[in-house]
Amino acid sequence: MASIMIRKNDQIMMSLVHYFVTKENYSPIHVQGVKDEIWLENLNGPYRVIRISCNRVINEEQYNYDMFKMEHIIKQIKRKTLSLKMNALNICLDMSDRVKYSEHGNIETINVSSLNEIKKNSALQEIFPNLKDELIDSKDGLDLIINVTNDINEKTEKENKLFAKVFSPKKIIFTKLIILACIVMYIVVGIKDGNFLSFSATTLAMLGGNNLMLVQNGEVWRLLTSAFLHAGLIHLLVNMYSLAILGTQVETFIGKWKFLFIYLISAISGNLLSLVFSASNVISVGASGALFGLMGALLYFGYHYRLYLSEAIRNQIIPIIILNLLIGFTISGIDNVAHIGGLIGGYLAAMAIGIDYKSAKRDMLNGWIVLVLYIVFLSVVVFFFK
Repeated sequence: MASIMIRKNDQIMMSLVHYFVTKENYSPIHVQGVKDEIWLENLNGPYRVIRISCNRVINEEQYNYDMFKMEHIIKQIKRKTLSLKMNALNICLDMSDRVKYSEHGNIETINVSSLNEIKKNSALQEIFPNLKDELIDSKDGLDLIINVTNDINEKTEKENKLFAKVFSPKKIIFTKLIILACIVMYIVVGIKDGNFLSFSATTLAMLGGNNLMLVQNGEVWRLLTSAFLHAGLIHLLVNMYSLAILGTQVETFIGKWKFLFIYLISAISGNLLSLVFSASNVISVGASGALFGLMGALLYFGYHYRLYLSEAIRNQIIPIIILNLLIGFTISGIDNVAHIGGLIGGYLAAMAIGIDYKSAKRDMLNGWIVLVLYIVFLSVVVFFFK
């Protein structure tokens, strides 16, 4: 079989792309208007963006212009991925040794012209210690193309299967059960109160409404039961409609048991923060604190899948959260403090139990620590300082 000759720099580029994609979990980025360069990203990598360029750079003016273009592209990537800070590695394969280059902002440049130089580069070895042994070094162009293509396609296929597993429709269980429980409790309260349009505070308190004095007296179960009670028909319909939408998404994306944990923790944390600012004669009920917790969980999930959901986060999730909080601050009778408490609790609960195939153990441990401290702090304030 005849060998296919490819340019030396193209061979180096293919070897580097193969290593970063298959060994370091980087993914190619489609960047319009570029030629003879490849962009890779891994938002959890030591460099969040890696650019490998075969473009010829012969003087400092050309290098500075190249850096200007690279910084512009990185700004676009930051907007897309909702990133405030982004470090990048610029690997130049065809830059003159006479060019004096330096670090531009968060962009570090490395000038190499052969695989041997790459393997001996101390900066690359420090960050990517396996690079030396894992680089494909083949003189046969066809063999290189086949190996690189097959390995990258295999990795891409595995990632697509994981992606499909996360986003594919699933059987919704706990969302429907919670909606059913809220409807049943609404009927029970209506029978007890003798009215099915709006309920008295006395009836709601009797059946599990959240109240500072009663919780302080040991009835802590009210922190949970109040999330299944509603003050009237409109209150119930609005919350159940929201739960049907948000609950279905969280239960699908994160999982049914994790959804249940997030929902209950959000309800408890929302009600605890509500009691911190509540008077002793106030009875509060409703699932809205838990619903805001689901928004917080979606926000955390979307952050991990922001390459796919950045538009949804920016144009849907965040505006909905802000709009609902603004409504809560402008309309009387809405327990907006519970909304904020649930939002924080849901975000921390999602962080603690993690997102499948995305969360690192360190992040989950930090999530548990902050979540426990958050709940303990609110509990101490409610029981010892109110």
